Amino acid sequence: MLIRLYGDPVLRKVAKEIDPTSLKDEFIKEMANTMYVEDGVGLAAPQIGISERFFLYDVGEKLHLIINPQILEMSPEKEEGEEGCLSIPDIFEEVPRSLKIRVKYYDNFGKEYTRELEGYEARVFQHEFDHLNGKLFIDYISPVKKRLLKQKLNDIKKKSAEILKEIEKTAARK
Repeated sequence: MLIRLYGDPVLRKVAKEIDPTSLKDEFIKEMANTMYVEDGVGLAAPQIGISERFFLYDVGEKLHLIINPQILEMSPEKEEGEEGCLSIPDIFEEVPRSLKIRVKYYDNFGKEYTRELEGYEARVFQHEFDHLNGKLFIDYISPVKKRLLKQKLNDIKKKSAEILKEIEKTAARK
């Protein structure tokens, strides 16, 4: 699986809900493997070119598969924390996130969960959830910081365009 980079239009789309039972075990394993190989903590479907509402994350205790998530409540208390993203390599910035959230989602068997998350796990969930809504962590940084990152972001966009050309060539050969 290829990680889609900043500049790829799929990263800015609002993803569609899916049938939770439609995700196959092999696909989930391959996606998880991609996340771990790339040294990620989370990976959302749009980051691999699929505009659907699901993501994976692992904050150290186990792999979580989150399908059709909703954030039901967000605490007004926020905390700044450094974030990075597999789709925006080598850029790390401070981002404010709610300290606690209450969420609802499904697993790949169609079972519904409602959970309270806090701290780092809440941060990761919010980051991955943003991907499903076409939002990236750099959208939270100041215009001044964004200007300072302009060249790096442009370089990532160029690489993204090259990856998209390769994907199109491969698809044309099939």
